[in-house]
Amino acid sequence: MDNLVSDAFKVFIEEAPEHARCWKELVQGLSQASALDQKTHALAFLSVLAVLKRENGIPFHVKLARNAGATREEIISAILVGLPPAGHVVTEVLPIAIRAVDDNNGSL
Repeated sequence: MDNLVSDAFKVFIEEAPEHARCWKELVQGLSQASALDQKTHALAFLSVLAVLKRENGIPFHVKLARNAGATREEIISAILVGLPPAGHVVTEVLPIAIRAVDDNNGSL
């Protein structure tokens, strides 16, 4: 899974471990507080990443979605759900997501 984490996030973890621990706890807490099941949450997260063009996070979160049971088609659809409000920008992360799905059958 280490190869799925961006260099910037690795530096964050190494250089600011206390901040990284707090961040991890916050993210986990927010995820647990969600009324969405894990798969839906992971797909929604991918939609947001696509709209924000957060390319570095796509491979890691594709793997989380796959582990939660999302299919290749669901991942593609989740990314493209942002097409009407955000426009063509979401298609820029599509190749990254597809590669992440296809690599190692999409499992962590």
